Amino acid sequence: MTSPEIASLSWGHMKVKGCSSSYKDCKVWPGGSRTWDWRETGTNHHPGVQPADLEEVLKKGVNTLVIGRGMNEALEVPSSTLEYVKKQGVEVTVFQTEKAVQKYNALVAQGVKVGGVFHSTC
Repeated sequence: MTSPEIASLSWGHMKVKGCSSSYKDCKVWPGGSRTWDWRETGTNHHPGVQPADLEEVLKKGVNTLVIGRGMNEALEVPSSTLEYVKKQGVEVTVFQTEKAVQKYNALVAQGVKVGGVFHSTC
């Protein structure tokens, strides 16, 4: 199963190839995607992405995880969250969201089992 390409990104709006929904923030993994609802885990810009935000994607068997911090990189990613991902044996990269989407799509094109979480506003 391959990871879906992110077809488009603009402020507050993301489209995933093969999915009729559009997202403000999204999670993607081999074979699927869904909205990333911060209310599920109490996430906010500070302290930022929590391991609980990533568990669903990590359980899909990804080898690499890409995190998009937002267009202005307002979403923080604590070092403890990065350590959590690495302890799962998964490579993790963090970028401004436009760069994160470019990296993610490049990995998809290479056939990597990649997942991602992306914040599309600030």
